[in-house]
Amino acid sequence: MGGYLEEIRTLVGHRRVFVPGVRAIIVNEFEEIILQRRRDNGLWGIPGGAVELNETPMEALAREVEEETSLKVISAQPMGLYCGPHQKFAYPNHDEVQCFALAFIVREWCGIPRADGVEGAVVKFFKVSGLPADIVPIHKPTIEDYLRYNGEFLLSD
Repeated sequence: MGGYLEEIRTLVGHRRVFVPGVRAIIVNEFEEIILQRRRDNGLWGIPGGAVELNETPMEALAREVEEETSLKVISAQPMGLYCGPHQKFAYPNHDEVQCFALAFIVREWCGIPRADGVEGAVVKFFKVSGLPADIVPIHKPTIEDYLRYNGEFLLSD
């Protein structure tokens, strides 16, 4: 977390803030999806994060994916919009957020996936039939929707 959100935190402390963000379902040629084991809570999650001021969602997506997986996004397809009470999340440092996240499917990317060393400890492709149980709770609906609809744009509450 940095930039705009870091500035807001200096004003509001740990209180819940509304955060616009992006998420990436990155798919390889075997139809596996990439997850990263987060350093902050030890859970597996999909790459993504906050959209900064003066940044488009696609710019944020490309930046977050590269920061968290070292992959470069070539193209992405909008998949869903996630917001509502089930999108509340508290970080181990007690910062609380409610996400308003645009999810994208990324099938065109280049590079070799690896953890960035800051947020993710491990980056790994998983078969959809063998996803780990310990997934970030706010990411579960996004993954479930991908598995259920595989690419049709969704609006979720």
